[in-house]
Amino acid sequence: MTFKIYKSRILPALAALMIVGLLMPVGELIAQDDTVATSDAPAVKKPKPVKNTFQSIWIIDNQTVMVPIKKTFEMDIMHRFGTVENGYEDFWGFFAPSNIRLGFNYSPANKLNIGIGVTKTTAAVIPHQSISSVSGPIWDANLKYSIITQTKDKYPVSVSYYGNASYNTKPDPNNDIYTNYSDRLSFFHQILIARKVNDKLSVQVAPSISHQNVVNGYFTKMNDSTLKIEPDMNFNHYAIALSARYKVTDVTSILINYDQPITQHAQNNPNPNLSFGVEFNTSSHSFQLFFTNYFYLNPQTNNLYNRNSPFSYTQEYYTKDPSTGEPVLNQKSYEGGKFLIGFNITRLWNY
Repeated sequence: MTFKIYKSRILPALAALMIVGLLMPVGELIAQDDTVATSDAPAVKKPKPVKNTFQSIWIIDNQTVMVPIKKTFEMDIMHRFGTVENGYEDFWGFFAPSNIRLGFNYSPANKLNIGIGVTKTTAAVIPHQSISSVSGPIWDANLKYSIITQTKDKYPVSVSYYGNASYNTKPDPNNDIYTNYSDRLSFFHQILIARKVNDKLSVQVAPSISHQNVVNGYFTKMNDSTLKIEPDMNFNHYAIALSARYKVTDVTSILINYDQPITQHAQNNPNPNLSFGVEFNTSSHSFQLFFTNYFYLNPQTNNLYNRNSPFSYTQEYYTKDPSTGEPVLNQKSYEGGKFLIGFNITRLWNY
């Protein structure tokens, strides 16, 4: 029998914000000869922050450090088809169940971007029916703030914070899935650290925390008269994303992204994600076409429940024997190569 474990709490911002302090360079004090007239001193050019580390706020499945300038309105159209493994049967995923997200963002001030989005989400590919992964639609409210921008001799990298709160609106009139409204909530926090290496290459690393307010549970036997409820997943999940963009021409770039789960759960551990594709840009449009393992368009859902793996591997994990409570070693094999086709379209208006 499956029991539900509930826990309502909202994570504070990532403690990783402390790394910003580590990135602050120590300035040098330069003595000046009083005998030299001020008018004769050469003019010192103030270093300017780098521009266009990335061309879009998205790099495939992840956000970038980029924040549009003040008074910019943006619309996102994002689509993920089914996996290509069935070939012609569902036309390499084009006719399989798919997910779509519509997003709208606005920059009310410099360095700040806020937005909302709605995602059509299907759980057709999830073998286990974990509560937080049940199909949507899912609404999200998000915020991104640029903390520092890469500047020569001042800041070696750009750092931004991104976070969202998501609410699953799946109908549940009898409260069979969600006992409380808070059970429908999930949260995502991410620190984005990027560097524009040169005019062609930009790289980014992004640690994150995904939080779910409710997880499934199961009984384990403590003794002849006592049972203990164990959660099948943790409430908090840690992961890290590595991304890069290489410009081929002024309007065309190659993109690559890798997401690695860090947290180990008792059951249902998510798979890593490998994405690669191309990006085409104009002054107000960005179009990205790619292969990815991520089927969802909500970052915490992807990080917590990714069932598609780029690699074949065998995982060892321990469970408790329900009758004795003793640990039992298990092995589970995962089939790799489960990619799907996706695209992102962004349109900008500046007022």
